Amino acid sequence: QVQLLESGGGFVVTGGSLRLSCAVSGSSSINAMAWFRQAPEQEREFVAAIRWNFDHPYYADSVKDRFTISKDNARNTVYLQMNRLKPEDTAKYYCASDSISMGFGDSYYSDATTYDYWGQGTQVTVSS
Repeated sequence: QVQLLESGGGFVVTGGSLRLSCAVSGSSSINAMAWFRQAPEQEREFVAAIRWNFDHPYYADSVKDRFTISKDNARNTVYLQMNRLKPEDTAKYYCASDSISMGFGDSYYSDATTYDYWGQGTQVTVSS
C-alpha cells in the first residue's frame, strides 16, 4: 500500500521560511512528485512538481523564485523549501505521487488528475 507522509508545516510570519517534506513508502514506481495546496473555500492549486528520474522541476508562477522543490531518490522523499512566505501562501499543502507516466510537460505535471496517490496534508499558516 502506497503511503505519502508530509511534515514540516507550521506557523510563520511574513518573509519567513519553512521546509516541507514528503516521504513515500510502499511504492516501487515513481514518475513524478508534486506539491499542491488548498486554502479554505478555494480549489486545490498546483505549487510545484519534479520528475523523479530527470530532476526537472515545474513551478506555479505564484511561487517561482521563492519556492524550491527537490528530492532524495534514495530516501523516496521530496522537499519543498518555501522562502519569503506571504499571507496568501496560507493553505494546507498536499504531497502527490504519479506512478504511471501518461504525459509530459507543464500542463501534465500541474494537473491534479495526473497524480494517483496523495498525502493527508500539512498546514502552513503565514501571518501578516
